[in-house]
Amino acid sequence: MLKSVPRRRQRNLLLFFIVLLLSFSLACGLTQGLNLNFGNDEPTPTVEADSSGGSSDEDSSATITEESDSDKASSEESSKSTEETDTTESDETTEASGSGDEPANQVKLDENQVFVLPGGDPPTLDPHLSGDATSAEYVVEIYSGLVAYDLDLNLIPDVAQSYEVSDDGLVYTFKLRENAVFHNGKPIRAEDFKWSFERACDPATQSHPANTYLGDIIGCRAKLQGEANEVAGVEVIDDLTLQLTIDSPKGFFLAKMTYPTAYVLDRENVESNPNWFLKPNGSGPFMLEEFDRGFIVLAKNDNFYRDPKPILDRVIYLVNAPINAMTGYEEGLSLPTPNELGLPANTVYDTIPVGIGNLEKATDPQNPLSKEFVSVADLNVSYIGFNVNKPPFDDPKIRQAFNLALDKRRMIRVMFQGAFPVANGIVPPTMPGYQNPDLSDYEFDPEQALALIEESSYGDVSELPDIVLSVSGVGDQPPQIAEAIKESYENTLGLQIDIQVDSWPEFLESLNQPEPPYQMYQLGWIADYPDPQDFLEILFHTESAQNHGGYSNPAVDALLDQARGTRDVEERLALYQQVEQMILDDAAWIPLYFGVENWLVKPYVQGFQIPPIIIPKFQYVSIAEH
Repeated sequence: MLKSVPRRRQRNLLLFFIVLLLSFSLACGLTQGLNLNFGNDEPTPTVEADSSGGSSDEDSSATITEESDSDKASSEESSKSTEETDTTESDETTEASGSGDEPANQVKLDENQVFVLPGGDPPTLDPHLSGDATSAEYVVEIYSGLVAYDLDLNLIPDVAQSYEVSDDGLVYTFKLRENAVFHNGKPIRAEDFKWSFERACDPATQSHPANTYLGDIIGCRAKLQGEANEVAGVEVIDDLTLQLTIDSPKGFFLAKMTYPTAYVLDRENVESNPNWFLKPNGSGPFMLEEFDRGFIVLAKNDNFYRDPKPILDRVIYLVNAPINAMTGYEEGLSLPTPNELGLPANTVYDTIPVGIGNLEKATDPQNPLSKEFVSVADLNVSYIGFNVNKPPFDDPKIRQAFNLALDKRRMIRVMFQGAFPVANGIVPPTMPGYQNPDLSDYEFDPEQALALIEESSYGDVSELPDIVLSVSGVGDQPPQIAEAIKESYENTLGLQIDIQVDSWPEFLESLNQPEPPYQMYQLGWIADYPDPQDFLEILFHTESAQNHGGYSNPAVDALLDQARGTRDVEERLALYQQVEQMILDDAAWIPLYFGVENWLVKPYVQGFQIPPIIIPKFQYVSIAEH
C-alpha cells in the first residue's frame, strides 16, 4: 500500500502538516510483540489461519470455524482454530492494556468516550478504489470483508464465520455469520459479496488495485478487461455460503481478502447516489458520521456483529487544525465553546505521531512525556524508484551508479537522528517469519559510481539527460528528504537534479497510469498483509499493476511464479530471498529506510495500539476516567 505525505488544504484555518515522514502506509501496538509464523508443516484437518494467509495443511483441506452461538472458535487437542476473545465490557469498567500474560486491571470508564487525534485528508473513501494508506486509515474502520487481521496479526474470520479450503487449494468456501449486518441493520448475504467483487472488477469502477488483490479469482481479469459480464470464480451457494475459486494454489490468497477491494458494499446504498461514500452504509465497527475538510468523525456502530464491540462513541480526526500537534497534545486545542464538534474547550489530542523535530523532547527521560512515548517498527520501506523505461535509468549501470553515489547512511542518520534504520533491502527485517541477513547492498562509493557511468551507454555524467525527482508534497515546497537527495547527487556526481512536487492525489493518479510519466520518484510502501510476496511480487513482477517503475526480469518473474504455487513454507521463503537479492543487483530501487512509528499516547487511553500494517484498531480502544 502506497504511503506518502497527505495533502493539506486551506479552509479558513492554518493547514496542519500531518506526517511522520515519508515512511509508509501512509499510512499502517505500541510495544506488543508479534506472535507470528508463516505456517506449520504438520498437516491437520482443522487449522488456524497463519500470518501468510495460507493454511499449514499442505496435503488436505483446511477448515476454520467458530461457534455460531458465541462467535468464538473452538479449540481442541487434535485441531486448532482462530479464537476471538470477547472484550466487551460493562458501562462501568474496561480492562487496561497489559503486556504478556500479566492480568489486566479493571478501570472505570470515562463518561466521555471520544477519541481525538490528527488525521490526513483521504484521496478516496471508496474501498474498491483505495490504494493508499491515508484512505485506508478510515476505510478499514468503516467497512469489512470476509476475513481480517487482529492486533497480533492473526488472520481471523470477519463477516465470515468459517471457511474451508479444498484439497487442491483452489476452492475457498465461506460460511457467513447469520448476525452480520450493514450499519443500518440490513443483513449481509453472499449475494452482497458477489455484487461487491463484480463491482470492484467492473472496468467502469476504475479500481486500480482490483487486478492485484482480486486477480487470483477466476474471471476477475476477464471482467476487468471487459471480456465477461460476471466473475465466474465467485459463486453464491446459498444466502450464507460464498465460494471463491482461484486460478492456482496460493498460500497468501486469504491474506489478500483482508484488502479493501474485497470489502462488502450495500448495492442499494452505492447505486443511490454518485457520492454515496459520503454517507456510506458500511459494515465495520465504526460509521462515517461526518466528512469535512477540517475533520472526519467516526461514530460507534451499535450493530457490529462480532467481538470486540466498539466502546468509543466517536473517533474525531482533526485534519486542518489551527495548532501544531505537540501543542495540541500538551496544552490543548483551544476550541471555542460551543463548536460544531461539540467538544469541550479544554480538549487535547489523545494521541499524536511524533515527528523528528519533537523526538528528542518526547524521549528525554527527564521529561514526563517520555512515559507516554511508544515506538514500534512497522512493515514499511521508503525508497527511490526508477522508471526503467525512461533514460537514463533504462541502463542498469546508471541505476547501480545512483545507488553507489547516494550516501544514504549519513543522510538518514543526520536527517532522522538515528530514529529510522537504513534499509539494506526491500522487505522490512521485522517481517514475521522472514529474514534475509546475507543481502548484499550498495555501499557508498562515488568513485565506483563515476566508473560505472563511464562504462554505461552514456559514457560521462555530462551526457546524461535532464533528471527530475518526482515527489508528493504541499505546494511547491519539496520534502526535506528530496532536498537531501538532490544535494547528495550534486556533491558526489556534480549532477543537477530538479525536483517536481505534486499533491498526493495527483501523484497517485500519475503513478497509476499504464505508462507513468515519472523518471525517478521518492515513495514508500507499507505491507497490506504480513508476507514478503506483498513486496516482492506485487512491486516487481512484470505483470503487476503496482510495478510502477516498469522493472522486468524474466528470471525474477520465473522465481516469483514458482514461489506463488509453492506450498512448502521454507521453500517459498528461500525463493523470495533469492529474488530480493536479484532485484537489488538490478538496482530497480534505492531502498532508503525502514519505517518506525513514534507516538505519544495519553495514560488514560486503554488498548490503543498502532499495528505494523493498517488494520482496524479503534474497536479495542476505550477512555479511562481521568
